[in-house]
Amino acid sequence: MASGIFALLDDIAALMDDVVVMAKISTKKTAGILGDDLAVNAEKATGFVSSRELPVLWEITKGSGLNKLIILPIAFVLSAFAPWAVKLALILGGIYLAYEGVEKVYEYIVPHKKKAAVVALKDVSEADQRIAEKKKIKSAIFTDFILSVEIVIIALGTVMGKPILFQILVVSIVSLIATIGVYGIVALIVRMDDFGYKLVSLSANKKSFSSRIGNFLIRALPVVIKSLSVIGTIALLLVSGGIFAHNIAFFHHFLEMLPGTLREFILGILIGFVAFLVMQVVKLFLPKKEG
Repeated sequence: MASGIFALLDDIAALMDDVVVMAKISTKKTAGILGDDLAVNAEKATGFVSSRELPVLWEITKGSGLNKLIILPIAFVLSAFAPWAVKLALILGGIYLAYEGVEKVYEYIVPHKKKAAVVALKDVSEADQRIAEKKKIKSAIFTDFILSVEIVIIALGTVMGKPILFQILVVSIVSLIATIGVYGIVALIVRMDDFGYKLVSLSANKKSFSSRIGNFLIRALPVVIKSLSVIGTIALLLVSGGIFAHNIAFFHHFLEMLPGTLREFILGILIGFVAFLVMQVVKLFLPKKEG
């Protein structure tokens, strides 16, 4: 009896060792998409009143966690019985990401009057601020859902052929790292200036190391915030282009002479532009909202 228990414990320990090793490998394989996920969601989580940044980020984080809970069991079932459905969902998600990226480029080149009216948050009523928050939270969670699908699929691909329990453990660990890691870093970014002010206030000497670090963080935040929109847009196009290049046979050898990253970026722009044109045509036939 005792020897059987010890043998079972030894098997469990060996399994967990293998899970940790494969989770590390899977995390490395998803490092690129995690970086894109960070850039996209950091851009989505900014632009709120300072006191609302962390509450809004927490709502997005909870939505991200719920996304993973929805995606994981579906991914395991579909990968076993209908792998084509996983691929289809991934491609449709890529089209949405490409569309969103091109739309951002278009809005930057052709400024909209409606966008310009929502610049000064202090002049907007609290009710309108809450409505704007909810819209941005929904958008962030939806984008996170698509990126989460790709993270789960890539992680799942590294453990295909393994026992189902092994797949569940590895992919779940990678998903947990993705959620906690990405939104933990985003939280640090959006509160960077507060941390800087704290360092400055605690330092008696303005020329001390902590004071210099604090001032650097304070000055760097606006630059980081402005950069996030550009980085996030590029990330959307790169992620979508990567989906098309790796999952659609027609694009496997598209512009092969170019570096992979540039090729994926061009693919994202081209397909996003087509999706954007289609949406503009569709909007012409949709009833316009009054007011």
